[in-house]
Amino acid sequence: MVVKREGPTHRQRQALATKEQIAAAGRKLFAERGYVATTITAISEAADIPVPTIYSAFGNKAAILKDITQRAVAPLDVKGRYEQVVADPDPVSGLRRAAQMQREQFETMYDVMTVTMEAVRTDPEIAEMLRGIMASRERAYRAHLETVAAHLAPAMTVDEGVDVYVTLVLPEIYHSLVVERGWSPDRYETWLGDNLIRQLLGTR
Repeated sequence: MVVKREGPTHRQRQALATKEQIAAAGRKLFAERGYVATTITAISEAADIPVPTIYSAFGNKAAILKDITQRAVAPLDVKGRYEQVVADPDPVSGLRRAAQMQREQFETMYDVMTVTMEAVRTDPEIAEMLRGIMASRERAYRAHLETVAAHLAPAMTVDEGVDVYVTLVLPEIYHSLVVERGWSPDRYETWLGDNLIRQLLGTR
């Protein structure tokens, strides 16, 4: 009888651990030095992993940032939680949930977002990744607003609502209020929820 092996092999576990180590070192260096200034050699030294191994695991620096982004997003369960937002029958409650999600995303991965915004200026791969992310986000916002279209402010179309939605959740606003002005994440979440409700539903 052949015993079927379940789960990853020892070699596969080692490969996963190596990639995790590289990603952790890369995220720290990207945040400290920026995307352009961080070299594969610097990541190699910080991770204590040879340069050839990094190239074998990822191929290039863009792939490392993509992996970091996926690791940062995964625990947030963005898709599942946004489905709950869209399914909320109360438009006010749904927008409050959306504000909470946005706050948690910024808290968890604002450093990754900042590095990505820098990287798009010089790296076509990252620019393509960001376009995909933004398109996915806009589809989610549109799906949400389509479910509450009957409750939108007078003369507010879904298209206009998406424009407002996208603008209010810009990372630049979070940076200005939380990073520069010293607001707490709780205060930011309340502000965002209040403004989503006021601007999109025309209510307080």
